[in-house]
Amino acid sequence: MGPHPAVAAIRLAVRRVLHDILTEQTAERPREHVTIGRPPHERPSAPLVLVACSGGADSMALASALAFEAPKLGISAGGITVDHGLQPGSDLRAAEVVLRLRGLGLDPVESVAVTVGRGGGPEAAARDARYAALDAAADRHGATAILLGHTRDDQAETVLLGLARGSGTRSLSGMAAVSGSGGRYRRPFLHIDRQTARKACMTQSLPVWDDPHNTDPAYTRSRLRHEGLPALEKALGKGVVEALARTAQLSRDDADALDAWASQAEASVRDASGLLECAKLYALPPAVRRRILRRAAIEAGAPAGSLFARHIEEVDRLITGWRGQGAINLPGKVVAQRQGGRLVIRQG
Repeated sequence: MGPHPAVAAIRLAVRRVLHDILTEQTAERPREHVTIGRPPHERPSAPLVLVACSGGADSMALASALAFEAPKLGISAGGITVDHGLQPGSDLRAAEVVLRLRGLGLDPVESVAVTVGRGGGPEAAARDARYAALDAAADRHGATAILLGHTRDDQAETVLLGLARGSGTRSLSGMAAVSGSGGRYRRPFLHIDRQTARKACMTQSLPVWDDPHNTDPAYTRSRLRHEGLPALEKALGKGVVEALARTAQLSRDDADALDAWASQAEASVRDASGLLECAKLYALPPAVRRRILRRAAIEAGAPAGSLFARHIEEVDRLITGWRGQGAINLPGKVVAQRQGGRLVIRQG
């Protein structure tokens, strides 16, 4: 008799990602996997894959699947839990997660304490601190990849948050299955619902911790999860989460294509000195033109996380609605202005 369907689903998702990692490594080192006749110390070491685990149902299900699948593929598997220090006793809970991960057979396993700042709001600040800690842990241990337990439900929430911000196609594309420097972060569960991950934990008698922040209405995502999405399902019927996740993938495909188009077109709209020519920008489709403008603003020093659609729309009007208006102030003390048919974007 095989495993419970929920357990089988999470293991299959992780197995596919691990196969992808091995395939990529083989492509990068096409001859290193041939070990016949080579001394053991010269053979390529097994890649190390870490799981980021909070102790919640999603990440515990992910950790259990990684612990089960990795040894069968010759992959080393470890775990990292991040202590944000935002709740009393968070250090004790982090220590418990470490014990649980070790109990699954993962090694290395460690808890990393971080200090959460205030920039961009509490949720964004905690996310920034968490990813910085995970990046450092991956570098410290020489990990090839870090698995994250974001589910299809998380993806649907991310799409709705992007829709509320009015940030465009890229924001609607949600979270990528592969992201980070060199494709470090992998999200195997983007096609698996949150309930499946919880069932997998229950079936395997895995203890899980439910973060009270996930039900705290002070947090935007929490309100969306417990009020917004249920209201949408009540009004529109079941299947909203799945449809939003599908929208994310379609939007990502479109955004990737437009980004590639903008990258190719950028050189053709710059003059010999590298300045953007307004007439040539005007001839481009708006979606392509605005991507070039956004990239130019970021290169000039505007923080990507603070650069919103309304900022780019104002810069775009220097091209499409030119009436002699003055300079546009952007985040990061960046200024955009039109001079002699050229668009100049620089530090003010």
